[in-house]
Amino acid sequence: MAKGIKAVAEIKDDEVYILQAGTKVYVKTADICSMTGKSNQWVGQLTSQGIINKQQTSHGALYDLSRTVKAYCDMLESRGSDKDEKDKEIEQQKSKADASYKQAKATMATLSAKELLGKMHRSEDVAAMTEDLVYTIRGALLALPGRLAVDVIAAADAAEASEIIRKEVYKIMEELSNYQYSAAKYEERVRERLNMSSLNTEDEED
Repeated sequence: MAKGIKAVAEIKDDEVYILQAGTKVYVKTADICSMTGKSNQWVGQLTSQGIINKQQTSHGALYDLSRTVKAYCDMLESRGSDKDEKDKEIEQQKSKADASYKQAKATMATLSAKELLGKMHRSEDVAAMTEDLVYTIRGALLALPGRLAVDVIAAADAAEASEIIRKEVYKIMEELSNYQYSAAKYEERVRERLNMSSLNTEDEED
């Protein structure tokens, strides 16, 4: 090398030393594999995707080392950012799900409290209470023949028999008019149902 001319690179003991910054260095696929620790197929895939690129040189198609390293680092950084965004989105969805669960749990607790206090009625309990009333009416009506048979037979005529029956029907109607909703009875029914539900859940867990 002529005196005063600074060397761009030096080859010594089968090693290349780049002595001038910014010098273009071209390498083969095997060199990229060695630097990244990836397979030849993986490097080829990055090339086909346009993430890294070969350039035509006087020694054939080779990788510009500086550009290839930068492109590879940019890809890793981009993937890291995408992962962070995905993790952030998952965390937001999880937070929303937790908030919805807590709200639903609070709502259920409020509804259960209202139910126990008799301020809210389940349709199944209303149906059961209505069924009780229907059976009360049914029992009273079915008892009529036995209660009136002797009196009706002893009646002087049909008009008297009719009056006897009418009076008894009025009595039944009066009794039904005094039929009142029992909060204590409803609460007992709710607690009984809740206890049964709890027992069924325990049996399923066993």
